[in-house]
Amino acid sequence: MAGSCLPILGAVLIAPVLPRMQDHFRDVPGNAALVPLVLTVPALSLAVLAPFAGALVDRLGRKRLLVAATVLYTLFGTAPLWLSSLYGIVASRVLVGIAEAVIMTCCTTLIGDYYTGRTRDRYLALQTMCASASATLFFVLGGALGSAGWRAPFWLYLVGVLLAPAMARALPTPSPAAEPTAADRRPFPLRRMAGICLLTVFGAAVFYTVPVEMSYLMDDLGVHSTGVVGAATALASAATVLGSVLFTRLADRARRRLPAVLVVCAAGFVLMGATDHLPLLIAGAVVNCVGTGMLLPSLLTVALSRLEYADRGRGTGLWTSAFFLGEFACPLVLLAATSTLGTLASAVLLLGVLTLLVSAALLPLTRRAPKTLAQAAAEGV
Repeated sequence: MAGSCLPILGAVLIAPVLPRMQDHFRDVPGNAALVPLVLTVPALSLAVLAPFAGALVDRLGRKRLLVAATVLYTLFGTAPLWLSSLYGIVASRVLVGIAEAVIMTCCTTLIGDYYTGRTRDRYLALQTMCASASATLFFVLGGALGSAGWRAPFWLYLVGVLLAPAMARALPTPSPAAEPTAADRRPFPLRRMAGICLLTVFGAAVFYTVPVEMSYLMDDLGVHSTGVVGAATALASAATVLGSVLFTRLADRARRRLPAVLVVCAAGFVLMGATDHLPLLIAGAVVNCVGTGMLLPSLLTVALSRLEYADRGRGTGLWTSAFFLGEFACPLVLLAATSTLGTLASAVLLLGVLTLLVSAALLPLTRRAPKTLAQAAAEGV
């Protein structure tokens, strides 16, 4: 669970100090584009490289790659403490994204290796809960450390030095139940994974809309207080954790929940996009985040259910790539929709309608037999 939080640390930790970094490098050509890249390029690097990380996981083993990547995460993550070049810092952040790709793929693959059935579902939900809660914590820590200078938050990357020995000592080395025979060997089930990965790109955009766009929606309503914006964002984050808890309490299969979960997400978007009152906007965000708290572990559970041990690293890498690709694309897609429709609220409303349509498209699949449904969810969605 701690390892799963490390990519989140990289995503939000330095957000509060970007203005200070911008001032420090104001004489560097292209600083207006390069400084924001310090925050966003690890996610893009992770999205591009996660499939390759998955192939390494299957070939070299989960545990030792996780330990090595966690050490490299600290090495690359703390590099801005002594680098004086903005270009060097951006390059170090690309390397952080590579380490994060391996860490995230290994952590999720190990959950699939260690657990099955309802226990696996609970751990995947716990992974979402930890990531959501840690995002709020890291944002606060980044802001507090930023008061000591823009470099100070990078000291938190030293947490990898503490985690790597604990991982090496505490985590058992997974192994398949039996060695596959020649008759059992088959190509990687790329076609079966394609559908769920495509759905995950869309699901990631749904997941990140409120964290990315909530402050802009509130600003459009005339709310400029950072305290109010922070409180609303924290409430939405808590709702995501609540959704993850609800996921563990529901007895039905994850794939059967997907249409209903998407309806909850869509209802929140419609309320957010259709109102010009702050309480209703916050209520819509809370409803949406309850849905996204269930959506992420549902998607991951469906993906893992289609993977055997020998394929799990590559499959998890593809899923992780799809998720972070959706995260990276989310603000760009909403920006394009806002330019076309005129307001961000209209873009969010349109996303709500699209989410309802995706839910409707998935609904017939829930009426099929579980095996057929799983294949259809992976192949045909």
